[in-house]
Amino acid sequence: MRDGEWQQAERFLDHLAHVRRLSVHTVVSYRRDLTCLAEFCAKEKISRWSDLRNHHLRRYAAKSHGGGLNPSSVQRRLSGARSFLKYLVKEGTIELNPAVGVSAPRAARRLPTTLDVDQMASLLKIDGDDAVTVRDRAMLELLYSSGLRLGELTGLDLADVDLSDGVVRVTGKGRRTRLVPVGRQAREALKRWLRLRANLADVEKAAFFIGVRGERISPRSVQARVNHWAKRSGLGLRVHPHLFRHSFATHVLESSGDLRGVQEMLGHTNISTTQIYTHLDFQHLAQVYDKAHPRARRRRKG
Repeated sequence: MRDGEWQQAERFLDHLAHVRRLSVHTVVSYRRDLTCLAEFCAKEKISRWSDLRNHHLRRYAAKSHGGGLNPSSVQRRLSGARSFLKYLVKEGTIELNPAVGVSAPRAARRLPTTLDVDQMASLLKIDGDDAVTVRDRAMLELLYSSGLRLGELTGLDLADVDLSDGVVRVTGKGRRTRLVPVGRQAREALKRWLRLRANLADVEKAAFFIGVRGERISPRSVQARVNHWAKRSGLGLRVHPHLFRHSFATHVLESSGDLRGVQEMLGHTNISTTQIYTHLDFQHLAQVYDKAHPRARRRRKG
């Protein structure tokens, strides 16, 4: 890369620091990204920024990823290059930004953690007759029975729960509502909670789950109660409310194989979001296969 070309990069960095007033740390990050781009150009025998083309930037992304950089870091490098080249377009140095439309490789989707059926049964074994314990048992049973999000649970009103029909009306993302079935054990836990709730809340209170002061329970309080019972269960795992949703989806899918039905119960607008649970199901089947199939088991030495 010619010296005059790098001077353009220096002017861009000055622009970031003194015109856009970005932090020193941010400007240092941009400098590092542009240094990487300049090193790539040198290896590719590209001597001017105006010689950069779209396919060069694609190769730059591929080489960065192939060198061990994770997708989010590759995206950051591309973002730095895109901003600099956009600046050069405004300055009239180049006509078009060759980084437009170039994206980093997609990060592999992390599979959600779940509890197996026995672990969930252990977690839901909550004994006690005081109001807080009865309420907590009802919340945890409902989270697992119906796969609710944390905000959906805390947002439930009395009018949303129909125990005679065994359904709850849930308001999810985008203010979309859906009806979700409630299992037998969850219905029993909810009935017990309703009997005690009447002594804790004023008549005009609409919230289904309330705290000890009679107000709607907060998401943070639910998280704390889930953590409390997880420690009491002795599972030795970090348990959070969304883990119940993941476990619900996985267990229903394993039993039914009905991906569309699970999608509707979870309130996913796109079935591709639900399909992650098919990967979990396959992972489980693969483990069973590895343990059981004679061709998959390792032979013992000796």
